[in-house]
Amino acid sequence: MTISFGGLGNGIDFGPVVDALVKAQRIPIDNLTQQKLQASQKQTDLALLGGKLLSLQGLASSLRTQASFNKNQVNVASGSAQPPLSASASSTAAPGTYQVTVNQLASAHQIISKASTAVSSTDTDIVGAASGIFQFQAGTGPIQTVNLDSTGTLDDLRAAINDLGAGVSASILNTGSEASPQYRLVLSANETGLDHAISIVADDTTLNTVTTGVDTFQAAQDSEVVLGGTDVEAGTTAITINRSTNTLTDVVAGLTLNLQAVDATNPVTISVSQDNGAVKEAISDFVNGYNEIVTFVNERTFYNTETKERGIFVGESLARTVLDRIRESVFSQISGLTTYSGASQIGFETEPTDGTIKLNEETLDSALNTNFAAVRDLFVKNTTTGTNGIADLTVNAIDGLDNIDTGSLTRRQNALTQQVKNLTQQISTKEDASARYEEQQRLKFARLDGLLATLQSQLNQLQNAFPSTNG
Repeated sequence: MTISFGGLGNGIDFGPVVDALVKAQRIPIDNLTQQKLQASQKQTDLALLGGKLLSLQGLASSLRTQASFNKNQVNVASGSAQPPLSASASSTAAPGTYQVTVNQLASAHQIISKASTAVSSTDTDIVGAASGIFQFQAGTGPIQTVNLDSTGTLDDLRAAINDLGAGVSASILNTGSEASPQYRLVLSANETGLDHAISIVADDTTLNTVTTGVDTFQAAQDSEVVLGGTDVEAGTTAITINRSTNTLTDVVAGLTLNLQAVDATNPVTISVSQDNGAVKEAISDFVNGYNEIVTFVNERTFYNTETKERGIFVGESLARTVLDRIRESVFSQISGLTTYSGASQIGFETEPTDGTIKLNEETLDSALNTNFAAVRDLFVKNTTTGTNGIADLTVNAIDGLDNIDTGSLTRRQNALTQQVKNLTQQISTKEDASARYEEQQRLKFARLDGLLATLQSQLNQLQNAFPSTNG
């Protein structure tokens, strides 16, 4: 309902009066709205903090175990202009030097039907009877069967073989001319090696590949590498290894060899060594992840005494809990260790102004170069010694914060979610009440305005009936 009044008859405009009353009545709503805004902002920032905690946890996880902490680098040296292989090492590869000679690459079997049974068109009928079958096998796999009716064509056979998804691909090749085509069926193994060689088991088509045989485009072949060299006087014996693939992952533990070319006269020397630079980078990333959290919390816990401006985390105990937990995990003294028992010994220096960590690279470099195992023990969970390093402690600390059921960060976020929900309901209820209140006030003052206008009219009538005799 829209109620208006202008005070034309009485000289009083009640509109501002009603507006002032409604504004005063809305003060609790405005307060609740501000509380909701703050709770929503805090909820958003805590979610961002949770993301930074997960990032730090991931960085800590990469330093948590001996296998993940160790970083290796590989060098491939060859007398060839282009090395016949490349190599990569996982963290489990043992440092050492290996000599590898590539004698042969693995290849996929590829065969083609005979020229004598070629057809002049791919849609020519190749089934002489009412029906026919074509059977083949890849290695020792199951026998695959294609059924063709009396009108089956070379193109039908190709499509049916490919539809089987049996590790063999079929295609058609024209070995004749454009004017006099000779179409032949080509079968190619999808995987390399002798174990995947193709054999034709039965053929009722005019291709007659069982009786007439097939031509070989590419023989099935295993790769062959030689490890080491034979030297009778030195007492060394080379080892020849064959695999069905050109990617060798089980020859040297932790080392992957990618064969690229044959070079029997130039052995490749592969050197695996510890990569302290990569370990240092991982530790530096961990420190940066820690500093991001500290900076994020600091930016939201400020208080300006002059302007009274305060950060969203002022009074939020969880923010302090987060900093305490991760700081405790990073700077804990690890009992049971002798060489290094704390992060400060390898270059972790706390900045007194903001609590971030400054990494002393010179100290860390020296520690990694002289006592790599001791640095590693400071970070990892060592089941042999029973020690829990700072990376493992950090992972566990963050688990305690963001656990989906019991984590303090999770519980606080859930509480804020409920708070926002409750505030929304309260605001909605009070908004309805405020709308009713405004309507009541406007109606009340409209009546007052009308009453005053009537009184003013009556006064005017009286004044007209009894004019003044003065003057």
